[in-house]
This record gives sequence, C-alpha cells and structure tokens, in this order.
Amino acid sequence: MLKNLTRSFALLLLPFIASLFIRFLYLTNKKQFHAPKEISDEPIIFACWHGELLMLPYLYSHYRKTPHAKVLISSHFDGAFISKTIEYFGLGTIAGSTNRNAVRVLIEAIKVIKEGYDIGITPDGPKGPRHEVADGIIVMAQKTKAKIVLVEIKPTKFWRFNSWDKFTVPKPFGTLHYYASEMLDVSEMELEEAREFIKKGLLKHEY
Repeated sequence: MLKNLTRSFALLLLPFIASLFIRFLYLTNKKQFHAPKEISDEPIIFACWHGELLMLPYLYSHYRKTPHAKVLISSHFDGAFISKTIEYFGLGTIAGSTNRNAVRVLIEAIKVIKEGYDIGITPDGPKGPRHEVADGIIVMAQKTKAKIVLVEIKPTKFWRFNSWDKFTVPKPFGTLHYYASEMLDVSEMELEEAREFIKKGLLKHEY
C-alpha cells in the first residue's frame, strides 16, 4: 500500500519537475540541427536509441509546430513516468513494448499511424540489447508504408548513466547536435536488410 501511494505521489509531482529540467537543458545549450529543412505531412515514424531519447521532443517540434504523435513507452513504472513527462510536450503514448504485448502494441501503433499520427519509437527499447533493432519498427513501417526518420542526439557535454542503454543527459552550456535522416523507405526490404539499414543509420555519429 505504502509503495503504491509513494509511486502515485511521484507520478503526480516528478514528471512536471522533469519537464522543467528538460526545458532548462534545452534553453541553456546551443542547438545545431543537421537535418532536412522539412519533411512530409504524412505520418512519420521517428526513431532514436533508448539512451538518447531525453531531448527527442525538441527534434519533433522542429518539424511539427502542432504535435500530433504517440510514443511507444513500456507499461511499467519507468514507462508511466516517461509518459506523464512527455505529456507536457503535447505527446501521447502507446503503453507496452514490441517485446512484451507485442501483437497488441503493433496493432495499436499501426492503427494510430493510419489515423494520421506520427510515431516515436526506440528500436532497442525498453530493455535492450543496446543498439539492436527489434522487429517492431520494421513491421509498422511495412504494414503502413510509413517513412522512417532516424534521429541521433549528441550533446557535447553530458552525464552518462551506467545503465544498459548508457542513458545520456546533456549538461547545461554545451551544444546539442541533432542529426536527422531523410525520410527512409523500408517497405520493400527483407527483415534483416531493414534491421541492418536502420542500425547503421542510427550509428553514423556514435562517440
């Protein structure tokens, strides 16, 4: 009971604080966007590694002034925390992962893409292995014919956690380098070909 109450209280307060912290980091860093000037108005799948997702909302807002996206988030407590935090940036969520509840999550993701939503996904989330692409992003793209934009977020100054994903938090007063690919089409690729294509594209600027 106490644990549940503590978690409920944390989910009421901490996401708001986290959203302010993310805004602070963004505002106190210089920004460099190495990305196409514009992308299609059609639904897009935005993908980045799990360890780089903290500042992803600002790459999305670079292209969509009015947010219309849902992000795949795990269904346990960490996922609920992230879900509540990104609500402050106008983003919705799909709870679950393409590892657990895979069929339900894929069906829902395909449905919302067809409804006109963009999708945000971490191909190696929620639990890794790090920098390995799960099938979910490929299945979504091939079933809907949606294009994929690969995103890398590289701060010049950062803290890096000793977690499975080497989660990265920018430090203030550096530079955030946002890299985004052209819109990529994997609809005609074999599964393994698409997997390697996405992985290679997300490791172009690895430290």
